[in-house]
Amino acid sequence: MTTGTAEAFANRARGILSGLEARGELKHLQVIDGPMDATVRLRAEDGKFHEALCFCSNNYLGLANHPEVVEAGIAGLKKYGAGTASVRFICGTFTPHLELEERIARFLGVESAYTFVSCWNASEAVFPTLAEPGDAIVSDALNHACIIDSIRLAGVIKKGVQKFIYPNNDLGALEEKLGEARAKVDDEHVIWVVTDGVFSMEGSVADLPAMRRLCDAHGAILVVDDSHGTGVLGKTGRGTHEHHGMAGNAIDLFTGTLGKALGGGAGGYIAGPRHATELVVQRGRPTLFSNALPVTVACSASKAIEIIDREPERVARLRENVAYARKKIRAAGFEVLESPTAICPVIVGETAKAISMSKRLLELGVYVIGFGFPVVPEGEARLRCQISAAHTREHIDALADGLARL
Repeated sequence: MTTGTAEAFANRARGILSGLEARGELKHLQVIDGPMDATVRLRAEDGKFHEALCFCSNNYLGLANHPEVVEAGIAGLKKYGAGTASVRFICGTFTPHLELEERIARFLGVESAYTFVSCWNASEAVFPTLAEPGDAIVSDALNHACIIDSIRLAGVIKKGVQKFIYPNNDLGALEEKLGEARAKVDDEHVIWVVTDGVFSMEGSVADLPAMRRLCDAHGAILVVDDSHGTGVLGKTGRGTHEHHGMAGNAIDLFTGTLGKALGGGAGGYIAGPRHATELVVQRGRPTLFSNALPVTVACSASKAIEIIDREPERVARLRENVAYARKKIRAAGFEVLESPTAICPVIVGETAKAISMSKRLLELGVYVIGFGFPVVPEGEARLRCQISAAHTREHIDALADGLARL
């Protein structure tokens, strides 16, 4: 980068950052000095530490700091070392990878699973690998950014992949888009329908049974990213499909994360028929050119799934906490979107307002993040309160009291 070019970029970057700060929209990273739990130890701007109730974590089942999950990771670290030092197809596949993938497949009720360092990588592998020119992808407008980028990348790598978008959870619009796609896709090519199981900013739930019927009627493959549903929904925490009374194999392909309810370490996966996961092994660029999931994380995640199977009461406790939290948030004077999920969004309008409210809550000892543009549309900024099975009624009461004081 030449001096003139570097200066131009620096001026541009500083201008953007100054504008964000002037509008009260500049994000500040909070530093945690300790484990993720219902309460966390935060470092303040003056360098001092203080405790805060954490209502912005994806640690839905309270397993991120579970002693068995931690010990499993330590044991994996001692036995297998700190890093894989390779991609999977060279020398990066370790025994715990296979054990975890078999456990994920059994947990979801599908044939096989394959892991990545993140769910973003897993999602990025799906459409650029599995779709071909002449295929069509039909996507919900509120799908996660990783799905959106996967579709965009497929369009670049596999020119001729067609894209259709329908409004969030609008099944009439989905049927219409499927009809348009079927008119353009011959029998040698594939229509893919992709949706989040739980939409991360809304807490709304996809109507998977209706989507399954529409996919069957139009000969389409149904792909579900259930990152915010796995461990949360369904009687035993299998996810959105179990919530709707569906078997795992009723979904053609899952993507999901290990970084939320399943221990919270890191990592993601694709799960479904073996021919799909094997094609990803052979052709998926995110696995061919990126190191394998750290083995210590694989060991921790495997233990987390074991605990979910062994202790279904965790899922029941989360469900009770979610219902109680929504009741208390409303009693505090705020509207919260109705949902069985652990995501409780409180819509406040402008980004600066959401950030200001988040800052004030933190001063009151309640850690909730304000989300604004570009994470959500302009004018729909929100406080996203996230509930965990690790929270007590007293914790939730403190959240509600903080909101009431706002």
